[in-house]
Amino acid sequence: MPSYAQQIVISTGKDDWASNIVDDVDAVLARKLKRLFGRRRRLHDPYNNIMITHSSFYPTPIVDHKHGAQSVYLFPSFKYVPMTSDSIVRFIQAFLLPAPRIDVHGVLLSASLKSRDLIQGANSRSLFRGWREVDEVVILICGHGGRDERCGIMGPLLRTEFARVLSQKEFEINEPAISAKPALRNTARVGLISHIGGHKFAGNVIIYIPPTFREKSGPSPLAGKGIWYGRVEPKHVEGIVEETILGGRVIAELFRGGVGQNGEILRL
Repeated sequence: MPSYAQQIVISTGKDDWASNIVDDVDAVLARKLKRLFGRRRRLHDPYNNIMITHSSFYPTPIVDHKHGAQSVYLFPSFKYVPMTSDSIVRFIQAFLLPAPRIDVHGVLLSASLKSRDLIQGANSRSLFRGWREVDEVVILICGHGGRDERCGIMGPLLRTEFARVLSQKEFEINEPAISAKPALRNTARVGLISHIGGHKFAGNVIIYIPPTFREKSGPSPLAGKGIWYGRVEPKHVEGIVEETILGGRVIAELFRGGVGQNGEILRL
């Protein structure tokens, strides 16, 4: 599992992408973000490593706006942000930049100096109508056939099986993604995403369990966490739903790693 502080999951409404996602004609947001946050780029910060992925979720339509609609999930901060292609700088300020870090002597750390003209502006989140805290379970499955055939084959099979099993467990499966707050506690979204590393681990699955998620007996031990599984096959899906999503337990045999809500790496 790669180390990251934030994963940006961009809604594209497509099930597959170019081998390098920025080569897609409509990958406007991914290109701009990689130009800013890529290694040795202007906003690169080793303490705020950002992973950028495309997803099969559909963006939330924005009525009466001349610029293209974009929507992103942010994990493990568990936020959903509908936006437009002309609001990328405001989006970065509101949601992506960390607060400036000060050392014990009161000196601004060098990594923060690179972005001194782009400071965190959480107050500007009010400019993004429809952004919300994520309170549904989100299951992301690598289905990037344009990068690796194994993922392209296994991803759609796993998406179908997760949707089937979750529906049987009385989850409401919302697809495409919408900005309205889900009405039911047991709500899930299942989507394909682009390359996340480790083709040899196909099928690769990330399960983000929201901070508000509860089991029958109380809060889930995995609430607010992202669990990475590898070598998942359709035969494993029912067990994953029962053990990890509903039971709050990690399956050691499939575990690739995990991340907490503050970006801490989880190990068994």
